[in-house]
Amino acid sequence: MTNSCVHAYNRGVKKMPIFREKNDLLRLFNSLYYFNTTQTMPENWIRDVIREGGMQKLVWPSIWEPREPLVSILACTIMPNHFHLLLKEKIAGGISKFMHRVSMGYSKFINEKYTESGSLFQGAYKARCIDDDADLKNLVAYIMIKNSFETYPGGLEKAYKEFDQAYDYALDYPLTSLAEYTGKRKPALLDHNLLRELFEEPKSFKEFARDCMQNRFEQMNDYSFEKV
Repeated sequence: MTNSCVHAYNRGVKKMPIFREKNDLLRLFNSLYYFNTTQTMPENWIRDVIREGGMQKLVWPSIWEPREPLVSILACTIMPNHFHLLLKEKIAGGISKFMHRVSMGYSKFINEKYTESGSLFQGAYKARCIDDDADLKNLVAYIMIKNSFETYPGGLEKAYKEFDQAYDYALDYPLTSLAEYTGKRKPALLDHNLLRELFEEPKSFKEFARDCMQNRFEQMNDYSFEKV
């Protein structure tokens, strides 16, 4: 497992939204940074983070021990009712521990904030090992581009047709790692080393993603034609 990349994903119970307010999803996205550590989180860890400027700055509080990540995050996108992560373990068992922390921590946050109870996610997370570079490259585009495109005004098909505009939209979508990968946002979440091995630079990734999305658009149209 430590030598493989893993596509980890989960969705809300009965495919329901996993947020009540839009800022809730930002909390989930930012928690990917703070829960990615071998250390036990302090009981009042949010207070410490706020003192350093808040969760959105993704700053590790100076009073804590140095951060020791459980996993490398290679790509991620959070959607209104599900999320996708591409992970690689840094220690044995790191992915399962990280996913448990993220899911339980966010569920606890939602339940306490809205005086609710019960499960937020549809059971345990799902995972698939990725060992092939071609599969890995396609998955990076799927996670950061295709999922972001689903939120594009006018829908997914319009995003495919307006790739450049939709790509710029995805760069501004706050719940994906694309902006960090391209250098538009401060690097904090991602481990860029493997991505640099897959793609020479963000520009080459964009062109690869363009081809992937064009293929998906053509397949979608072929399927629609067959169903008529």
